[in-house]
Amino acid sequence: MKKFDRERVLLAVAGPVIALAVAFVLSAIVLIASGKNPIEPFALMFEQAGFSDIQVLIINQASMYYIAALAVAVGFRMNLFNIGVDGQYQLAAMIAAVVGAHADLPAVLQIPLLLLTAMFTGAFWAGIAGVLKVTRGVSEVVATIMLNAIATSLIVYMWKPDVFGVKIGNNNTTGEMHESGWVPGFDMGDAGEVYGLVLLAVLLGIGYWIALNRTRFGFDLRASGASESAAAASGVDPKRMVLTAMLLSGALAGLAGLPILLGGTHTYSLNFPTGIGFLGIGIALLGRNSPVGIAFAALLWAWLDKASPELDFHGYDKEIAVIMQGLIVLSVVVSYEAVREWGLRRQQRRVGAELAAGHVLGATDNTKEVAGR
Repeated sequence: MKKFDRERVLLAVAGPVIALAVAFVLSAIVLIASGKNPIEPFALMFEQAGFSDIQVLIINQASMYYIAALAVAVGFRMNLFNIGVDGQYQLAAMIAAVVGAHADLPAVLQIPLLLLTAMFTGAFWAGIAGVLKVTRGVSEVVATIMLNAIATSLIVYMWKPDVFGVKIGNNNTTGEMHESGWVPGFDMGDAGEVYGLVLLAVLLGIGYWIALNRTRFGFDLRASGASESAAAASGVDPKRMVLTAMLLSGALAGLAGLPILLGGTHTYSLNFPTGIGFLGIGIALLGRNSPVGIAFAALLWAWLDKASPELDFHGYDKEIAVIMQGLIVLSVVVSYEAVREWGLRRQQRRVGAELAAGHVLGATDNTKEVAGR
């Protein structure tokens, strides 16, 4: 491996490693300050990762985190902060659940219908913020925050019994979806079942990498995110790329809730997971918008979620996992900036050394030429 390639790999890995190390240390300090053992909680959670049933839960949860983080990463590539992923995936899951409960097509048609319904719903909801940004200059952060609140209100409205809601005890639901829309999982015996749409998450990760690194669209997206003026000078329409990025981000966000909807709950209810979109932001940051990095970050987040309940049985608060997640996000921001500054200084020193070497070489050649005369 060339020296330049080694440095790029080092810079890519250093940020997440430093962030995780700092987060672990700070979490240990919090435990010490509260009079608890700083090592045992982590040992207990690592032990949980060895149980097959916990592994299934981690994989299932990570699939949703992964898709949500990809949606956030698409925006980040374009210098857009799509903070509305949470509202987009919840509304998309709700609409898909309603369609699945009222349409009863053969499975070969029903499942694609539900996938497309979720994608178009998420894209439409994100597209509103995209249109506002390119036509009126409205910040996508403000627009998507407002759209999150509106999405929540729409979901509450659609839960009404005279709209699409089906009351089951104290729970509001959309009614059970027809079985033709259920996606079978992978039976792991006593460990449980891995969601079938885990494969969708894998395919989306591969598609994300190909689209961003091997297509003209990906180049235009990255170029526009780096410098809109430079991209415009090369013939790229920045406004079109902003709208396209928001639509694509929303479409991915719309799929984030489908692994559990089509593979587990088969209805949208008060018990449906919330907050996945916001967690996707931290996961995308930790994964540095790389599909592989995001995969590891999603598994880490899922592990913290699914292994932490064991802490309650040993006198520790399971919220230590939430504290650690927050510390990871804070550490990521600080460590990435530190690594970036370090990389710039190394690059400047390397360029200076090369210029100095070139100057010395040029002076030597001139001396030889004069001596030859």
